[in-house]
Amino acid sequence: MKRLQAAMGASEMGRRHFLKLSVGTGFAVYAMAIDAQTPSAKPEDALTPQQQPSAFVSIDADGIVTVTIGKTDIGQGVQTALPMLVAEELDADWAKVRCNLGPAGEAYMDPVYKMQIVGGSTTMKHSWIQYREIGARMRAMLVGAAAKRLGVSASLLKTEAGVVIAPDGRRLTYGDLATAALAEPIPKSVQLKSADQFKFIGKPTGRLDARDKSSGQQKFGIDFTLPAMRTVVMLHPPVFGAKVARFDATQAKAIAGVEDIYQVPLYNGGVGLAVVANGFWPARMAREALKVEWDTAGVEKADTDALWARYRALARQSGTKAHSAHTPDTSALAGARLKITAEYTFPYLAHTPMEPLNCNIDYRGDQCTVWVGSQLQMADQAAVANVLGLKPEQVTLNTMMAGGGFGRRATPTSDYVVDAAQVAKARYAAGRREPIKMIWTREDDVRGGYYRPMHLHRVEIAHDGKGTVLAWKHMIVGQSITGGTPLEPFTVKDGVDETMVEGVAGSPYPFPIALEVHHPKVNVPVLWFRSVGHSHTAFVMETLVDELARAGGIDPVAYRRRLLAKHPRNLAALDLAVEKSGYGKKPLPRGHAWGVAVHESFSSVVAYVVEVSMRGNEPLLHQVTASVHCNMPVNPRTIEAQVQGGLLMGLGMTIPGAEITLKDGHVQQHNWNDYRVPTHAHMPKMTVHIVPSAEPPTGIGEPSVPPIAPAMANAIAALTGKRHRSLPFNV
Repeated sequence: MKRLQAAMGASEMGRRHFLKLSVGTGFAVYAMAIDAQTPSAKPEDALTPQQQPSAFVSIDADGIVTVTIGKTDIGQGVQTALPMLVAEELDADWAKVRCNLGPAGEAYMDPVYKMQIVGGSTTMKHSWIQYREIGARMRAMLVGAAAKRLGVSASLLKTEAGVVIAPDGRRLTYGDLATAALAEPIPKSVQLKSADQFKFIGKPTGRLDARDKSSGQQKFGIDFTLPAMRTVVMLHPPVFGAKVARFDATQAKAIAGVEDIYQVPLYNGGVGLAVVANGFWPARMAREALKVEWDTAGVEKADTDALWARYRALARQSGTKAHSAHTPDTSALAGARLKITAEYTFPYLAHTPMEPLNCNIDYRGDQCTVWVGSQLQMADQAAVANVLGLKPEQVTLNTMMAGGGFGRRATPTSDYVVDAAQVAKARYAAGRREPIKMIWTREDDVRGGYYRPMHLHRVEIAHDGKGTVLAWKHMIVGQSITGGTPLEPFTVKDGVDETMVEGVAGSPYPFPIALEVHHPKVNVPVLWFRSVGHSHTAFVMETLVDELARAGGIDPVAYRRRLLAKHPRNLAALDLAVEKSGYGKKPLPRGHAWGVAVHESFSSVVAYVVEVSMRGNEPLLHQVTASVHCNMPVNPRTIEAQVQGGLLMGLGMTIPGAEITLKDGHVQQHNWNDYRVPTHAHMPKMTVHIVPSAEPPTGIGEPSVPPIAPAMANAIAALTGKRHRSLPFNV
């Protein structure tokens, strides 16, 4: 528990929060209890730091409203959507709204997780009320200040576009009232608008960061600099957990600009080398000039081919049951006349965000300042403090805009941040006081980072040939993401890591699935990847549903509609995609076929209807019609962008070469030259449609990733009769 508290920065919070965690591109906390023996620092009726307008809203004399958010923007658009929530209830002038990213701090903890985090597609879901109440409280304080200045009852005043208006027409701008408003009492209870009163929420809105990003002015963590800052690059062991046996730095130190080379302890027990120079290029050249012998004694050397053989053997052995209540009867499998037996394989995947991992640190002995694009600000703050022997409050962590993350910037070990802290510590001990910029190149991360685990599914299904499943036995083999971490007690239930089985366990399809798992221990570090377990389970479920439909001579859409009769949100998404695509009505060119998939993840549903043809053995994706049910669409423009980006990332998992393989413990891929990712050339024509809803919003960052690969596979099967059982499509 002490490790968990440290990871959460519990000493700064003033309370011990015991979290029950589930899945997410990061964490997704679905329940929390507070240790009753720890006294609260505030009266029961007091507002928490997360409810205080002063931490989130500032207004200058010109009426510019700056909203500080407690999240990291990794491209998902929260730097616009969260200010929209505040501006809606504040009645702000949107042209005068700006946004800042908040530092690590208690005020910016997620109201559900009770820690600062971006993950699990939960920002809108968890912040929906919080940020609107912040805006409403600030508005009430402005109105209170105006009432005193105008000598009018607050109940008679109205607000619009950053102005308070009296019944007689007198007007005071928010800029006029900003200072006085801060002296007004903060209301605990506020009345929020109804959906029919919204002026901003639900309206397509351009991103606040669009101008800076499109003009190249946006500053990311890798762009940050300080006077005299030094650059650090790491040389990690070629096998996970290995150590430096000996090294010769003579040639490296002879390179102009190179200052120091340190041995650095790594989170996994290994030891690496850090090269410090006055710029990135000399640091990288020096790293290449190092002569190193590595000690790999006692370290497992993972091998992809050997792992697949091991996984296949495990898949035929009894595993740990994923359903504790009961296990469906599978006796009908014996001697079944109609049966599907299938094996699915999914490789390790790297995250490879556009902006390489980086961390900037200025360590001054009793104080430290960090600039990093973190998805876990308080956890990374605590990790730096732990390395440097400081208290978390002695570490100021500034949140930087991040160029993509996909889960990689939310690591329980804070690996690259800890690397930077270790180097800062070593330099300080050596009398060096310059700030440092740690850069993990993309090659560093591809060869020595974290990966989406490889998985093998073995499925046996007995059916009646008319769409009814008589028995379903399902085995999943793959590493646990949280096993061996401080999160294991909260994510692994009865020996089953929930992040691995989501999408099969809890499927809306009413199949009698007897689900078991194996969690082999492998010396390969694994982590959540955008859409987590759904990145492989959706492919298995949606292709099998399609196969069952065709085996029964049933239209795949009609079959899904029958199975999803008790799930109206799933049906609504499916029906909208089908309607907008012209499925079953619009004639397709010869050699083209429809493919369909619909999948729910992170409380949202995404359906795809695709049009595919074949060029030899290569599938060509011509058109995608997407439909999403994420309840209230806060910013439809952001939702459209997220669905487009998620589709492209999911499409990337189908491209030959989109896999991480190992030989003798070494990762064989290096960068985008041999680890394939999708490009503009892969992007099909697509339209995105949103199911109307006034219900509180759900997630959108991850749900669009899983369904595209199975939709394509289903179209390929319709054209060729061949069922793809693996990703990528190695044709």
